[in-house]
Amino acid sequence: MNTLDATPRTGLRGAWRAAHAPVRGVPRWAKMAAYAIPFIVLPSGVWRIATVLFHIGGDDQRHGVGDIPSWLPGQAYVIFLSVLSEALAFTAVGLIAAWGEVFPRWIPGLGGRRVPLPAAVAPAALGAAVLTVLWTASALTIASGATLQGDPLPDDFPTLTLHGWRFAFFTVSYAPLLLWGPLLALLTLAYWRRRTPSPHAAGPGAAA
Repeated sequence: MNTLDATPRTGLRGAWRAAHAPVRGVPRWAKMAAYAIPFIVLPSGVWRIATVLFHIGGDDQRHGVGDIPSWLPGQAYVIFLSVLSEALAFTAVGLIAAWGEVFPRWIPGLGGRRVPLPAAVAPAALGAAVLTVLWTASALTIASGATLQGDPLPDDFPTLTLHGWRFAFFTVSYAPLLLWGPLLALLTLAYWRRRTPSPHAAGPGAAA
């Protein structure tokens, strides 16, 4: 028998697994959904980074045009946006893990305290609503070839040279984002139900 296999996993890897392990009462589907959300968001980040590093969509020609100011390096902006999106996606794990119910001890003034239910549910519910509307509207816009106001999309939407395999790459990368909002909404509901005392828990039958 390999003695290394019997050695408990400690250190950074063990601490990471312990911190993000689901707490008691988390349904199996919620665990799978929470772990899936970061992977749902990851392909779109890969696409964005590929557009500026390998010029897949011709975005390098649009630098300094539109919403990106000319003084901001396009590559830095896209990489920051991708990292930020992935970090936001990872917060879904907090809806099943201990750090979503009790503040980590390294947070000054809050470490070890219970996370107030509204402080977790309100931003998660708002985020789920915004994400659902945003990506549903984006999908409808791309599918119809027109804005929500009915105006034709510009010729350079979403990128300058989006044809063939590039369009397929774009579609496969962004299509999973349609699931981000609904999955987050289900996780938020499960989190709220798990932390809300059952009305029957304090009833006469509880003692029995």
